[in-house]
Amino acid sequence: MTLRDELPTDHHLATVHRRGAALSGVVLMVFGILGFADRLAFFDTTGQQILGLSGNGLLSLISVTVGSLLIVGAFVGGDFASTLNMTVGGLFVLSGFVHLAILERSINILAFRMPNVLFGFAMGLMILTFGMYGRISGGLPPDNPFRRRRHPERAREEDRMASGALGPAARTGALSLIHT
Repeated sequence: MTLRDELPTDHHLATVHRRGAALSGVVLMVFGILGFADRLAFFDTTGQQILGLSGNGLLSLISVTVGSLLIVGAFVGGDFASTLNMTVGGLFVLSGFVHLAILERSINILAFRMPNVLFGFAMGLMILTFGMYGRISGGLPPDNPFRRRRHPERAREEDRMASGALGPAARTGALSLIHT
């Protein structure tokens, strides 16, 4: 089984996961490329301003790398894009906490300042939301592939009812079992 087989490519969730990964990847790529264009010092811990954020050459390299990974995830799509978004988003939020703890210290090798930390939190939450969209919820619709995978017996029963395999009396009884 491959990850792409689990989420149909024509499902609307795939579009959200893909566009979210692509949008996030482009934002990170632009930031990283502007850092390279300004020829930032690679390990400068004081950093220079780019689009209101502090940066150095290492942060530019990481931004381009992660942005490229997200764009590749957008092209692959399916569960891969969703899982990648959740992973990268979680790492962004974690990075925000780590960099919050090391602000104004010599160990701050990515030259983060408070706007970078806030951007990391915001970007992380946005990417996480794109990855979790339609995947993490209590009220997923019956055609949602993630719900169907978590509750295969319920999905089989709904498929049987939709195909008319059960009579009207059996369908009514099955519905009461499904919704309990």
